Amino acid sequence: MFRYLLRRLGYGLLILVGVNLLTFFLFFTVNTPDDMARLNIGGKRITQAQIDKWKSERGYDRPLYFNAAEQGTAQITRTVLWERSVSLMLLDFGRSDSARSADIGHEVSTRMGVSLQLALPLFILQLIVSIGFSLALVYFRHTRFDFWGVVLCVLMLSISSLFYIIVGQFFFSRVLRLVPISGFAGGLDAVRFLALPVLLSLLARLGGEARLYRAMFLEEIGRDYVRTARAKGLSESVVLLRH
Repeated sequence: MFRYLLRRLGYGLLILVGVNLLTFFLFFTVNTPDDMARLNIGGKRITQAQIDKWKSERGYDRPLYFNAAEQGTAQITRTVLWERSVSLMLLDFGRSDSARSADIGHEVSTRMGVSLQLALPLFILQLIVSIGFSLALVYFRHTRFDFWGVVLCVLMLSISSLFYIIVGQFFFSRVLRLVPISGFAGGLDAVRFLALPVLLSLLARLGGEARLYRAMFLEEIGRDYVRTARAKGLSESVVLLRH
C-alpha cells in the first residue's frame, strides 16, 4: 500500500511538472514578452523604450530557456523558464505582471483563509448530506421514495447554478432579509455571510452527487462480502451503515 501511494504521488508530481512546462512552452510560442508588455501597458502609442523598461522590471528581458551570457548554474536560473515556471514547484509564485506588481504569494495567503472558510464547511456538509440522502435512496430502493428521489435529483441537476444563486439571494436576502446579500466580516459574524453561499452550493451539487453515490452503493451491495453479511443475519440498515 505504501509503495502504491508513493507511485501515485510520483505520477501526480510528473503530471504537474509536465503540465507546467507544456503550458509555459505553448504560452511563449503564441505570445512574446513584447506582446505581453503592450497588453499590460495599454494605450495606442507605446514606444520601444517603454516596452524594454517593462520587460526589465519583470525579468522578461532574459532568455527563455538558456542564458549564455551567465556562468555556472546562473545559465539556467537566470532565465524566464526558471523564474516563471520552475520556481512554482518551490512555491515561489513571484510577482504579477500588472501595474501594481503585487507579490502573488502574499495575495494568495491573505485570501486563502476566506476561501477555506467557505470551502471546508461546504465540503463536510456536502459529504454528509449527499451520502446520507443516497443511502436513504438505496435503503428504500425500488419504492416510490427511491423513484421520486431520483426524479428530484435529475431536476436539481438540470437547473443551472445561477438560478439557485439568483433565487436564493432574492428570497433569503431581499424578501426574508435573513442574510446579507453581499460583503464579508470576520469572526463569528462570518457565519451570516457564509450561510447562504454554503446552502446554495449544497443544493446546486446535491442532485449530481446523490445520483453518483446512489449508483456506487447499488453496485456495492451486490458484492460477495455484502451477501455474506446478509447471510449471517445482519439487518439491511447495519449492512448499509456499518458493514
